[in-house]
Amino acid sequence: MTPQEEIAHLADVPIDIEVQLDQRWMKLSEILSLEEGSIVEMSRSAGENIDIFIGKRLCAFGEIVIIESIMGVRITDFNLER
Repeated sequence: MTPQEEIAHLADVPIDIEVQLDQRWMKLSEILSLEEGSIVEMSRSAGENIDIFIGKRLCAFGEIVIIESIMGVRITDFNLER
């Protein structure tokens, strides 16, 4: 039996996936001054790897892709460390 077959009975269990694009520390006054259309500068640039978390655990890496007008994430590698 393959690993996929062994866990097939869990296929409908919802799991939160978090894609971390970047982090930034901001003062409360900076946050309160944000309005619709504001731009928050980040340190990462397009094409850099992003981190993918499942249940607060780093599980994979990916990159941002845009297909037509939809943004998505292409998984590029899995974190196999325990």
